[in-house]
Amino acid sequence: MVRFGLVAGLVVLAAGAAVLSAASPWWWFLAAPLLVLAATGVYDVTQRRHSVLRNYPVLGHLRFLLESLRPEMQQYFVERNFDGRPYDRDIRSIVYQRAKGTAAEEPFGTERDVYAEGYEFLVPSLAPVPVPDHAPRVRVGGPDCAKPYEMALLNVSAMSFGSLSSNAILALNHGAARGGFAHDTGEGGLSEYHLRGGGDLIWEIGTGYFGCRTPEGDFDPSTFAGKAAHDAVKCVSLKLSQGAKPGMGGVLPGTKVNAEIARVREVPRGETVVSPPYHRVFSTPRELVRFIARMRELAGGKPTGFKLCVGSRVQVLAVCKAMLAEGVTPDFIVVDGAEGGTGAAPLEFADHLGTPLTEGLHTVHNALVGTGLRDRIRLGASGKVATGADVVKRLIQGADYTNAARAMMFAVGCIQSQRCHTNKCPVGVATQDPRRGRALDVGDKTERVRRYQEATIASAMRIMAAMGVSDPAELSPRLLRRRVDARTVLSYAEWYDWLEPGQLLAEPPREWAEEWAAADPDRFA
Repeated sequence: MVRFGLVAGLVVLAAGAAVLSAASPWWWFLAAPLLVLAATGVYDVTQRRHSVLRNYPVLGHLRFLLESLRPEMQQYFVERNFDGRPYDRDIRSIVYQRAKGTAAEEPFGTERDVYAEGYEFLVPSLAPVPVPDHAPRVRVGGPDCAKPYEMALLNVSAMSFGSLSSNAILALNHGAARGGFAHDTGEGGLSEYHLRGGGDLIWEIGTGYFGCRTPEGDFDPSTFAGKAAHDAVKCVSLKLSQGAKPGMGGVLPGTKVNAEIARVREVPRGETVVSPPYHRVFSTPRELVRFIARMRELAGGKPTGFKLCVGSRVQVLAVCKAMLAEGVTPDFIVVDGAEGGTGAAPLEFADHLGTPLTEGLHTVHNALVGTGLRDRIRLGASGKVATGADVVKRLIQGADYTNAARAMMFAVGCIQSQRCHTNKCPVGVATQDPRRGRALDVGDKTERVRRYQEATIASAMRIMAAMGVSDPAELSPRLLRRRVDARTVLSYAEWYDWLEPGQLLAEPPREWAEEWAAADPDRFA
């Protein structure tokens, strides 16, 4: 009865104010809002979708208002500098500061609990070395590669045009061109915005084969060969799975599929695009390896590899066995951690599927070392890489280079509003709304991308110099340590098992023997 009393009272007050407005128009300033509230109340008690509004007409809307404001209130007023998710305030701030060219320094010491279980730290040296004048680069290209590529230690990770706005892609690509690092296109096709800036591209092909597909959705070799021949395309990559949603394929909401996106991806306009969770061109490890060889041949010998989020170690070993059996290896493998980002994915996939980057990288690195293939294949690491310390840690864990996606988004203005899937990005980064996208100034954000990458690599080189290391090849697992309990600190050399070159071929250790025996180059199961 209370709900009807509130609505009836609003109706009476609105009617009274409307009558009084006949005597003086000033009463309309009271009548108009009362009429709106009365109409809202009547609607609330008669609608059937929201129980809270039926029981608390008008007032119940406060719940939805507060719910919509909750992410911003959490980020700006509740979370501390070091415990925000997915990226905390400290990390976001350091990216913003480096992108703007300001000093990324903090006073008064760390806010981290250095005695907490899981805390990791790098080992400094009593004999630090001078910081090198130039950061080293990684040559990507195995024995079957005709056109090796010199990869930077930090590059732009896979983000498609469609997930990101045209201006965001332009800024990333121009920044990559000025900074001399690579830009992964993501699986959404090779658009004009990737090509306009002149940056070095890693063209990624997913299960939808966007940009090189037949009308039926199959891989089109002639179209692929034509586009891969472009001078800007330095490497080609086959996406097997993505850290944030392994085994699901890609998802682009229909609200983002405008005429331009539809043309680039060769899909219907306005419909949600779901890439299949599996590839049509192969179904076994052996067929995968053969397809990699075919891609490299079609690409004119350019470096060719694949990206995956690690699942079963048996499947990783099966792929290694297929490489050995066929005598074919990719030029690179990118390991994407389960902590990686995405524009749209079910929460259960993001939270519960896939191997985190540390364990995934360790698995792939060890598998390649144990099978004697590591020296032919370069390893990239992606998944919450944002700072110089992140880069150094991943190099210690087995990577040759790193890729960053969300950190690069921060550099072009992302504020972590987490509205990527709504087409309502407030800063014009993850949207296809032209009104929102034009808020992103390409010239300004180009320089921010360049400065961020340059400063982060400079930080990584300073950290390595403080550790007594002048080249990433000198890094070892003993230089990264983890607190495992209140009294015990172990280095990564002690915390993880590390295989010797060719050990799986000679005598697999007990921890690997069963999975090595189960690995079959002719089936993934």
